[in-house]
Amino acid sequence: MKVIITGATGMVGEGVLLHCLESKEVTEVVMVNRRPYDLKHSKLKELIVKDFLKLGENEQALKGYDACFFCAGISSVGLKEDEYTKITYDTTLHFAKVLVKLNPGMVFTFVSGALTDSSEKGSSMWARVKGKTENDLMKLPFKKEYNFRPGVMKPVKGQKNVKTLFKILIPILSPFLGNKVLTLNEVGQAMINAVNKGYDKQVLEVSDIKKLAKTQ
Repeated sequence: MKVIITGATGMVGEGVLLHCLESKEVTEVVMVNRRPYDLKHSKLKELIVKDFLKLGENEQALKGYDACFFCAGISSVGLKEDEYTKITYDTTLHFAKVLVKLNPGMVFTFVSGALTDSSEKGSSMWARVKGKTENDLMKLPFKKEYNFRPGVMKPVKGQKNVKTLFKILIPILSPFLGNKVLTLNEVGQAMINAVNKGYDKQVLEVSDIKKLAKTQ
């Protein structure tokens, strides 16, 4: 399969990218980044798009892909709701709408987060915005659209974009969280399996991601 990945300069996107490059099921990856990512690989291409709201200027480079693993995201800490909505909702929906026009047979996967609010009415701002993003992505005419809600994630071998806090906290928290912890290899493989094998839910919690990652 040929895959588009966003967020390679962040922890989740980088982990998924490295897993895809190792997978025999993935033949080509284009990472769409706002800034360059220093990695060379025979399967890998890079497209720099400083403003994802102007993605349409790069249509020719985005045709012919089977899947998009949308891993780009930002913390809501310190942001007002309109600022977070522009980055999380507006940007993601615009990106998806451009891709579904170019590749209607595509499978689109959005990395959301545990405790996302599908009702869009809760007290948590980020959870409402993520919930609206999930809900409106599911309305687009992709072949399939999935929303992944991972919790604590362990990086894969070779990752550079892992914050010091995560390096400290993950080994401490993992024994207490048990099955709530995912590896980014599991996340990446579940995304690949979503394309090749499908899944019976569009919103995948941690247990669903683990199950899909093991699907033969």
